[in-house]
Amino acid sequence: MTPSTTRPGERLSTGPEATQRLAAALAGIAEAGDVLCLWGELGAGKTQFAKGFGRGLGVTTTINSPTFVLMTEHVGRLPLFHLDLYRLADAADAWAGGLLDERQGEGIVLIEWPDRLGEALPLPRLDVVIEATGEEERRIRIEAAGAGLDRYLEAAATADLAGTVARP
Repeated sequence: MTPSTTRPGERLSTGPEATQRLAAALAGIAEAGDVLCLWGELGAGKTQFAKGFGRGLGVTTTINSPTFVLMTEHVGRLPLFHLDLYRLADAADAWAGGLLDERQGEGIVLIEWPDRLGEALPLPRLDVVIEATGEEERRIRIEAAGAGLDRYLEAAATADLAGTVARP
């Protein structure tokens, strides 16, 4: 059996459900104003992470990649703003499109393809780096960029990735 923890801030996921369980555990300690940036190649599992995070916030609507609408808002314990910047060229496109605004401070912002923001990446933020290590296996690295987010590292280290995920 492969250990699910490798080093601080890093977990090994055996598949989409384990990724969702990790994300749901992190959502349990989320606070208004938190920004999570999801890094990874196409198919790495960023949207699976978003689905689990939403479930952990009590979101009951379907969470899909908002690639064509750029942002979706979901109602849960806290509002969840799910952005997918894949189709944007840079931060100017995000600002011009109204994707970043002050009301997001009342909820949680999950950003897929945050590299499009370049120097405009927000601080503080939690960087979630997802790397494929097999067909379904993923290495998920949690890094706090800025102060006040170490609680996520602790939650990631103790998250139970086994079991089943309840589907709404």
